[in-house]
Amino acid sequence: MTGGAPRRVWGLVYRHLALYRRSWPRLLELMYWPVLQMLVWGFVTSYIGGNIGAAGGAAGALGVAAGVLLGGVLLWEVSLRSQMGFSISFLEEVWSRNLGHIFVSPLRPRELVAGLACMSVVRVVVGVLPAVGLAYVLYRFGLFSMGPVVVAFIAALLLMGWAVALGVVSLILRYGAGAEALAWSILMGITPIAAVFYPVAVLPSWLQPVSLALPAAHVFEGMRAALLDGRVAWDHLAWAFALDAFWLAAMAWVFLSQFRAARVKGALLNIGE
Repeated sequence: MTGGAPRRVWGLVYRHLALYRRSWPRLLELMYWPVLQMLVWGFVTSYIGGNIGAAGGAAGALGVAAGVLLGGVLLWEVSLRSQMGFSISFLEEVWSRNLGHIFVSPLRPRELVAGLACMSVVRVVVGVLPAVGLAYVLYRFGLFSMGPVVVAFIAALLLMGWAVALGVVSLILRYGAGAEALAWSILMGITPIAAVFYPVAVLPSWLQPVSLALPAAHVFEGMRAALLDGRVAWDHLAWAFALDAFWLAAMAWVFLSQFRAARVKGALLNIGE
């Protein structure tokens, strides 16, 4: 991006930030689901740990269970909020009938993507940080206790969220309002094969290659290695970022193809109707 591109991207970001500045329910909604998920799984780990302790299990069982489950919940929320932040920011433009107006301006498709990515980062920070803080206060689980590698985990999941969001936006451009529900459901739907709460080895053998094609599976395998063995699984990290690059490139191509088709058909003016 050159010339006035940063100003155009900032203009798009500011337009969305202004919505949150004037609406506290929108801000509350960003924090609601991450905090709720963290509380539910926190109570589950307390229950499991209590039963293990009553049965004479290891003293550190509760801490291990809390680390694996709460770490999975909090990191998965990064990917969920990243994808939803990107997709819903795009839908805000659709719902307000603003998409056609945006592209009357000099804004380019890649600048739209950059602005939506910036908004997804904002939504991740505002939504997930309170849950991370409460996990420490209530359960004494520090997400960053895994060390600097957690930053790489977050980055890999953020990129995965953007790749999925580009696919969702492409489907909205192609099918209109009929595809809007995917903005909320698509990542939830792949949770069982993303290895969030259990190793890939638990899955049926025919499903394991599908799971390993997702960056998230490698991130969570790496998270368990960090929490249970105290080591950095560099092989899983490398695979996570390589798959992120592949899926981002593929979904960017799909998005640009669908955007060009929508512009030719005039769909940008009536999408969502």
